[in-house]
Amino acid sequence: MITAAVLAALATACALGSWRFTTARWTSRAPRLAIIVWQSLGVAWGLATTGAMLAYAVLPYNVGVLPGLIAFARGRTPAEAWDPWHVLAMIAGLTSLAVLVVVLLTAGVQALRARRRHRVLLALISRDDPGVPGVRVLDHPSAAAYCVPGLRSQVVVSAGALELLSPDEMAAVLAHEAAHVRERHDLVLLPFAALRRALPWSKVVADAQAQVELLIEMAADDRARRYCSPRRLATALLRFGTAGAMPTPQGMLGVHAHNVMARVDRLIKPGPELSAFVRYGYLALSVSLLTTTPFLWVYQL
Repeated sequence: MITAAVLAALATACALGSWRFTTARWTSRAPRLAIIVWQSLGVAWGLATTGAMLAYAVLPYNVGVLPGLIAFARGRTPAEAWDPWHVLAMIAGLTSLAVLVVVLLTAGVQALRARRRHRVLLALISRDDPGVPGVRVLDHPSAAAYCVPGLRSQVVVSAGALELLSPDEMAAVLAHEAAHVRERHDLVLLPFAALRRALPWSKVVADAQAQVELLIEMAADDRARRYCSPRRLATALLRFGTAGAMPTPQGMLGVHAHNVMARVDRLIKPGPELSAFVRYGYLALSVSLLTTTPFLWVYQL
């Protein structure tokens, strides 16, 4: 019973922490760290929520969640008699776990299919340009720049973007898109998109997804600024924002007009870095969340 209570308390703490974290002001100063915290909160919340129900369900076995589920699957007789509440908890816990897994797999499969279709389409309507080697160019008047993530990643720009941006600005945009590809930001977004599908009514989940989308853009900006002038990237973002950029295809990562000024401000006037104490504190919190919850699945308190 203690394990179930601790997991329930941890799930509640993660939910409240996520709600407070959506309004945190330091995240733009350390976007990669903030992404790690968001990921740890999401994983811990999912495992703790389902684990609390399953821990109560397997109480008659007097073992941890995972050993109890294995014993249940093998048809072993529990040490204590089942009651209706244990049965309901088992049904609710397994259903919740199945929904989370199925939604995650479905989101992944749909993303892979969308990218596969888009690669086929690009092979038909895009072209190479000696001015931007290694990049596919779409003959479209609107400004667009995005990447198709995956094992065969591609960076795509439109003819309108080539006309809109100077060579230095285009180099900055391409460095930004290369950062998305290199750091696999599509995999960062996937669990949050899946959770949004599972809980479409949750404002906290919607806010979390929106914040992570902004944070990966800021993280890509930070990596791009190693290879280009931050001001060139900022002016490129402003041009995209004022020119009415073409919407990024579904499942891709690209330059768009959302939150442009927040990104431009931090590029031109970057805030002070977080202190080492704060950084290590949040890292320790993330590690604690990612280790405590699996521990509670295996061992009974």
